[in-house]
Amino acid sequence: MGLVPDFLLDYITVNTYWTILFTVHALLAVALLGALTHQAMSVLAPVRQVADAGPGGFVTRFRAVQGAGYATAVCVLWIVTFIFGAWIYTKYRMYVRIPIEQQGYWKTQGFFEMKEHLASIGLGLLPIYWYFWKNARNQEYDSPRKCLTVLLAAMCWFIFLTGHIVNNVRGFGS
Repeated sequence: MGLVPDFLLDYITVNTYWTILFTVHALLAVALLGALTHQAMSVLAPVRQVADAGPGGFVTRFRAVQGAGYATAVCVLWIVTFIFGAWIYTKYRMYVRIPIEQQGYWKTQGFFEMKEHLASIGLGLLPIYWYFWKNARNQEYDSPRKCLTVLLAAMCWFIFLTGHIVNNVRGFGS
């Protein structure tokens, strides 16, 4: 098979292997999306401290997270999700992309190409993102930290949604 480690084939089928890999990739992507969305909301609409304000509603609690606490998790999740996606891409390249091109779904293919590029650009932005968040007390970095966090969150949403759309065009397991 090549793409599936041979020792696993004694225990699971090839389809089960790819299903597990894809499911783990999707769960990691959801965790990354959640972490980045919380962090982006914390910088876009920070909660103001008001005496005796109480716990607040759902939206207030959603954006009241400590953004700096998410930086390392976001970096690790992005890298691990990227690695899983790169492994899945080997199967996509051979079994999904070619039929999509043969059927003439050029816009879908173009969006997936953009998804690949944004995931790679995001990977390249992680060191500066991490540096800005690890120096969160430095007010000099507030504006670039905010812009970079919102940019990564927007990129993550685009990547996530595009992955689902491409999956719907060909269908998981097709």
